[in-house]
Amino acid sequence: MRILVTGATGNIGRHVVTGLRERGHDVRAMTRNPSQDGDVAGDFTDPDSVGKAADGADAVFLLWPFLTADGADAVASAIGRLPVVYVSAMSAPQGGVWGAVEDAVRRSGSPYTFLRPGGFATNTLEWAPAIRAGDPVCMPFPRAARSLIHERDIADVAVHVLLGSGHHGKEYVLTGPSVVTMADQVKIIGDAVGSRPEVVEQPLDEARAAMAQWAGESFTDNAMRYWAGLVDEPEPVTNTVAELLGRPARTFVQWATDHTDDFRPSSGGE
Repeated sequence: MRILVTGATGNIGRHVVTGLRERGHDVRAMTRNPSQDGDVAGDFTDPDSVGKAADGADAVFLLWPFLTADGADAVASAIGRLPVVYVSAMSAPQGGVWGAVEDAVRRSGSPYTFLRPGGFATNTLEWAPAIRAGDPVCMPFPRAARSLIHERDIADVAVHVLLGSGHHGKEYVLTGPSVVTMADQVKIIGDAVGSRPEVVEQPLDEARAAMAQWAGESFTDNAMRYWAGLVDEPEPVTNTVAELLGRPARTFVQWATDHTDDFRPSSGGE
């Protein structure tokens, strides 16, 4: 098969590229600035370029890179009704950007499979500068409990779906194998790198202002409400990864072990 992979250099996409190539398939890795064999030029702000990148492909792995769904209909149409495996979100049925992109894919007429992960374990990389420096890790809801999923599990499921049959029209909710509070996530990372980072509960107004600078007010307000709800009602845990792949989902301990270099202080004393 010849498969177009968007977000090919990101946390998930690069593992999708590797997984497909290891199985002998032809990968078109879409990037803004192609630099390697197999790379193709494409930019979501230029739907025509996405259409050119998809021309001749058998399927598309879709990662939406923005916090709004502006332009999603044009991109979905440009794909040209190829089968699409889209990394959405557990919250998509409630609307928001991920749900809006799902709607755009449906309207395009493409056969689709939606992967709906819960929290991404990679989002905890935002704590890396503090942990490397030995500073406290500040967060507004330390007791919020999440079933974070390893990016490699999302990628493995994507490869399985792209190369398999019987997945069109399916919506798979993907999570890690257990619920871990945000405070305990910090402890697990500390155990992996041999440190004991302190967790400090951040005032809500301060956390909201910091996030709104890069995410916008609407997205930030939704995120804060969601995290607050996870204190009393943790994220669900699904068995979908195991059902599809025949093995358990990777734990957050495994994720922390895989990412120790991201959190360990540099030899220069960073």
